[in-house]
Amino acid sequence: MWTSNRTTTFRDLQNLDDSRESPFSLPFSASQIAILITLQLAEPIASTSIFPYTNQLIRELDITGGDDAAVGYYAGIIGLTVLRWSRLSDRIGRKPVLAFALFPIVWCIGGFVGPLMGGTLARPQDHWPVLFSNPFWGQYPYFLPCAVAACLFVLALFMMSIFLEETLSTKRRPKLTSTMLGVSSGESVPQQSVAYTPLQSLLTPTVVIPIANYAMLAFFDVSFKVLLPLFFSTPTYLGGLGFAPSSIGSWLALFGIVNGVFQVLFFAKIVDRLGPKRLFCISVSCYAPVMVMFPIMSWLVSAREGVDHAITFALLCQLVLIVVWDMAFGAVFMFITASAPTNTVLGAINGLGQTSASMARAFGPALATSLFAASKEHNLLGGNAVFVVLLVLAGTLRWLGSWLPDEIQNRDE
Repeated sequence: MWTSNRTTTFRDLQNLDDSRESPFSLPFSASQIAILITLQLAEPIASTSIFPYTNQLIRELDITGGDDAAVGYYAGIIGLTVLRWSRLSDRIGRKPVLAFALFPIVWCIGGFVGPLMGGTLARPQDHWPVLFSNPFWGQYPYFLPCAVAACLFVLALFMMSIFLEETLSTKRRPKLTSTMLGVSSGESVPQQSVAYTPLQSLLTPTVVIPIANYAMLAFFDVSFKVLLPLFFSTPTYLGGLGFAPSSIGSWLALFGIVNGVFQVLFFAKIVDRLGPKRLFCISVSCYAPVMVMFPIMSWLVSAREGVDHAITFALLCQLVLIVVWDMAFGAVFMFITASAPTNTVLGAINGLGQTSASMARAFGPALATSLFAASKEHNLLGGNAVFVVLLVLAGTLRWLGSWLPDEIQNRDE
């Protein structure tokens, strides 16, 4: 529970006394943090690298029978298996399981590199016909970006296995010190035992409310992330922008790098000034205007008979709103971490959060892209029904955010 009277700021979370074994203190050296960031980068790069070309791939496979409006029915599914691994990390150690949530900035960087890589490397025989003249590349035009993403995962696995140190105290190999030199070879160094907390005992309002907000946030975020490239690739006669994969990759990369730079430079200052709850509520309120920008752009394409500077301006406005929206992730992570009653259940609570978010991310793309396809195929609300539905549903997240505690406070260990 949060029992102290002093409010915790973002900087406090970084500077809490190590002697209290705060959950916010990082038991890593700079090199270990660098390894963790590299490991975390592999996932967003792989997951976002398919966005620029996945809709074109569906069209080329001809599984829609030439119906461009039906492409959304087949666009993207995300799997999940996180909770059991996170619970396991509290027992066998966090190095073999690696059950953490790192700062959203890593995802922003991956969101820049992934789409840029996918859009650039897709169909390499078209971009570099001399280097990729072998018929293999014509038969498998999307093999190259997938292979590069797979190599990143292999590299991440190697780095984790060889260089990453254990953080769970009961599984760390004790370092030799002057006080331990007197221990004979026949004596063993005792290790601290950690009680295994039942999962049901963690399902309190203090824990469930932040996790529910995180799950809803993940649902709306992934819905936007699959709709954006789908909207980019949809032909203009259906109300989309008709971008090529390379253009889609460039725009998605721009969204990622601007977002990442902003989070690095300003997130800590903004959350210290506004407080995590107020920032979270402001951020999630931006989702409605983000959705409104889609029908506005469709109208502009129809009225101006093509993509011009007005569309560019609208996309930049949408980018600003997304930058504010993404600050909600940093804020909700603060609530989730602070909700842990003891340090020994941090992995379990993180696992609950990640599993809930993974379920939302699995459900979100299927719903969003199917609604998009139905909206275009049946001309529901002028083809914009999907955006209206998500706009209305986003009010649920704003209401749920009001249930978060007004302040994050230091808990007594």
